[in-house]
Parts: sequence; structure tokens; C-alpha cells
Amino acid sequence: MSLCSICPRKCAADRAKAPGYCGAREKAHIARAALHRWEEPIISGERGSGTIFFCGCNLNCIFCQNYKISQQGLGREISIEELAEIFIDEQNKNAENINLVTPTMYVYHIIETIKIAKNKGLKIPIVYNSNGYENVETIKKLDGYIDIYLPDLKYYDDDLAFKYSGVKNYFENAASAIKEMYNQVGSPVLDENGMMKKGLIIRHLVLPNNLQNSKDVLKWINDNIDKKVFVSVMAQYFPTNKAKDFPEINRKLTKEEYEEIEN
Repeated sequence: MSLCSICPRKCAADRAKAPGYCGAREKAHIARAALHRWEEPIISGERGSGTIFFCGCNLNCIFCQNYKISQQGLGREISIEELAEIFIDEQNKNAENINLVTPTMYVYHIIETIKIAKNKGLKIPIVYNSNGYENVETIKKLDGYIDIYLPDLKYYDDDLAFKYSGVKNYFENAASAIKEMYNQVGSPVLDENGMMKKGLIIRHLVLPNNLQNSKDVLKWINDNIDKKVFVSVMAQYFPTNKAKDFPEINRKLTKEEYEEIEN
């Protein structure tokens, strides 16, 4: 964890001594592990997704709904052996999958955890639930360990990425990472009950007064990714955290705005 370059920020933190930009230290840090029934239906199903919320984040989104976890460090440190036990516990609860939320900072921990958990009988799919701001080199290390990639593609416009998430090169990195994710897992594979077992789902949250960004994101996906890949266009934005300081997004999305994106 010294000279950390796990994400595109490459902040070079020695995480054994001090946290990186993302807030992550040497050990994995989680806020919650539980069945979650409110992901995309093909992820959650009726039984729920065995979801682990990791602490910290390499973005700094002003509208983050989980800012206490992502930006304020809520949670506890955990060993990879303990994390593997959580994976097995979620499987024993009949979870559809293991869902790793904001996992980027802990990729090396996750790889070792998966090895341990599979030796203990883990069989359900692993979901990598990411904000999309990833190094291709890091994603390549996950090849063979991840069954389902669930990345955001938040921004096409890097000016918006800097304004709302504090990062200058979001789109280039996210687009390259998503292509690598697709190369690894391909088109969606569903079981007989319609639950996803392998593949890629791209998420995009529509922001009020920023419809052109959403249109550009969706056009890029259409032009560059297999048409069979699922896209989840989300309308649940609401102003939270620091969004009140930005008048143009200090409100919920309107029905008319979402319908314009749908059409």
C-alpha cells in the first residue's frame, strides 16, 4: 500500500502511514454488510444482494447520498479473513451474489479475500459496484475474479466531473475501464430465473439541468459498447450533502427531464 497508484489519482500515499486521497488506509474498511434488495432487479431479485459497503472514495461528489461512508470515514477496519467470512455468511443467507460497493481502493484485499472465500465454498457471483473512475491496469488484475461489473458512467463532460466530483479526467478513465470490464465478462448471462450471473451493467444518474451530459453518455455507450449490455438510467437524484451550494442541481429531477432522456 506504499506509493498508492491503484486509481487514476495516483496520489502516491503510503497507506501504512497515512490515508490516501480516498481516505483508505492499509487495512480494508467497511461500513455495512447485509442483504440489499434495492439494486437493479436482475442483481437483487427476491432474495437480495449480499452487499458490502466499503469506506472512502476516490471521487468527492458533492451530491453523494452515502457521504458519511464515502467522505467521513464511518465504519470499521477488517482483516481479509474476516471479510471472507462475511462473504460466506451472505451466501448462507441465500444472497444472490456478493456485491462490493466502492471497492476500488481495496482491489488487492478483495482478490485475496475471494481466494480465501472460494476455498471455503463461495460459489455465488461477485459484483464489482464502482463509480467508474478506475485504472485499466487495476481492472486487469481482477480478470477471473469478478463475474459482474456494475460501473457508473457519471460524466461525459469533464468540466462537470471537476465541478461536481473534484476530478479532471473522469471520462477518459471511466470509458477505458468500462471497455476492459466488457472484455472480461462480455454480454449479460442470466439464469433460468432471470438473475444475472455474468456480464456488465452500466449505470448513469441523470442530474437536473445537465441533460446534455446524459445524452452524450448514452450516445457513447450506444456507439462503443455491445447493444446487449444493460444500461441502468437512474432518476432518483435528490440534493444532499453539498449540493445545496449549487443552485442548478439543488432540486430533484423532474418527470419531464427524465422523459426527455428516455426518449
